[in-house]
Amino acid sequence: MSTRQPAPVPHLYLLAFDERHSFENALLGLSGPPTPDEAEAIRHMKTLIYTGFRLALRRGVKHDGTGILVDGQYGNNVARQALEEGILLAMAAEKNGQEELDLGEGACVGPHIETFDPAFTQARVRYNPEDEQVINARRTERLALLTEWLQAHGRRFLLELRVPATQAQLEALGGDEDRYDHELRPSLVVRAMSELQAGGVEPDIWMLESLDRTEDCLRVALQAREGGREHVSCIILDHHADWEGLERCLRVAAPIPGFIGFALGRTLWWEPLQALHQRQLTAAEAAQRICDNYQRALLLWNEALLRSDCQRSAMQQEVAPS
Repeated sequence: MSTRQPAPVPHLYLLAFDERHSFENALLGLSGPPTPDEAEAIRHMKTLIYTGFRLALRRGVKHDGTGILVDGQYGNNVARQALEEGILLAMAAEKNGQEELDLGEGACVGPHIETFDPAFTQARVRYNPEDEQVINARRTERLALLTEWLQAHGRRFLLELRVPATQAQLEALGGDEDRYDHELRPSLVVRAMSELQAGGVEPDIWMLESLDRTEDCLRVALQAREGGREHVSCIILDHHADWEGLERCLRVAAPIPGFIGFALGRTLWWEPLQALHQRQLTAAEAAQRICDNYQRALLLWNEALLRSDCQRSAMQQEVAPS
């Protein structure tokens, strides 16, 4: 691994709206490239999400570690405004709309990374250790090159790791994706992290699909910091579609050393934007709901931390000499 040891990031609570396909295909129902008017509608929705984030800040959300993750296609105006307002900014490195990491010819990041100089440069990878090895090797090589470039330019690396099931894995579980998430995915995440690290991929922060067991979070955190990587941490993605699942995962991850926050997207903004698109909410109402959802996630995380601190303090008092 690299000898570079930047200071650990203590907290990171990102409102993530770097997705593009969700806006183009799911929200607007597009089957092809957006027209200029449709692209402008997506930019407006992303600006609305940022408005919800700013509302949360104005209502007393702590600034330490709070920030946004946006893309370089529809999120440029938001990124520019965030920098002007001193908001922590993370931006996606890769070219737009690619299934695999594609950093373009002759460069390791898009020009927007140089232009905006975000606090974190983000990349996304789909990596299942039991997938085709040629594909995994290609993805690892590209991410290792990105690691080298970011380290050479003094930039922090935020890697979003997705571990989708292979067809064989799903068939072995009777097609039950919930069983895959619970029984197979946690160990595959650890294996994927280990293989990527061995291939020269060195993120400062791992963005990971949510895990709902303490022991799984512990194993993942240990792998993130294996081999002298004490500065490396993990944050949780909103893998579950409902608030009940998300709440459980936030409560499990928050007390684990090595987990420092989250990067939450669709759970926070999908329903408000869908209602706006269907003219069931005004723009102001949609922004308020996004604000409320972001505050709710922060409250859940902080409550889990406080509960853990109280339990730890009680245990210490029990074992203290009288």
